[in-house]
Amino acid sequence: MNSRRTSRHLRLWQVLIVAGLFTIWHVTTHPTLLPPLYFDNPNKAAFFFGQPLEVLSRVWIWFSSGSIYEHLWVTLLETVLAFAIGTVSGLVVGLWLALSPTAAALFDPYIKAVNSMPRVILAPIFGVWFGLGMASKVALGVTLVFFIVFFNVYQGVREVSHTVLANARVLGASERQLLRHVYVPSAMSWVFASLHNSVGLAFVGAVVGEYLGSSRGVGYLILQAEGTFDINSVFAGILVLTAFALVLDGIVTLAERRLMLWQPRSGETERI
Repeated sequence: MNSRRTSRHLRLWQVLIVAGLFTIWHVTTHPTLLPPLYFDNPNKAAFFFGQPLEVLSRVWIWFSSGSIYEHLWVTLLETVLAFAIGTVSGLVVGLWLALSPTAAALFDPYIKAVNSMPRVILAPIFGVWFGLGMASKVALGVTLVFFIVFFNVYQGVREVSHTVLANARVLGASERQLLRHVYVPSAMSWVFASLHNSVGLAFVGAVVGEYLGSSRGVGYLILQAEGTFDINSVFAGILVLTAFALVLDGIVTLAERRLMLWQPRSGETERI
């Protein structure tokens, strides 16, 4: 009961913080509620920072008219594909190199070199290779997701207890059984820790790719709004992307709770 009350109070405070931020935003950008604080003309604040009621109005118009669904579907599909491909490839390569010290030592400088490269500069290259369609956005998102998952899996497998491995081998576990029952469960907690960041980066890859060249997607809508100095539509696009990123992060959290039931929750080990 105490945990439920704490969770409810936490949610209530989170809602109040969001409401407070929107209230401050509305008051400081409304031309008549406050005297000019920074700009000499009170209308300039609304021009540069938008107005929350106008932003929410744009979001409502987009969804009520259905004009955003095609763009949103493209962005979500690009995000999900980049997230899935980057996660699976990062998991496979991370397991392979963690279980193969020779291969890890061989590819270590190349992996570090590629990881140090700013991925945004790859967007124009992917546009040339794959065109301005969905494939170039997915490729950019994969490069962002892959390394986060890869390094977490690699570290998780390498930190498996040698005592657990020795005991499993004494009991006759094969390499396949070790992979399934020891290495993968050890890596999964690291994987899910990385997936929460990967969701946001998959969105970044999709939107940045659309921003640099596309004809569909929420990033394309934001680019068109910036071209006409429509700051309210820009913030509306950002708000929509943020909301759906939180939805995808919530789905990852639900999957983590279902797949990680074997892992003790915080505080349970202390009670034991």
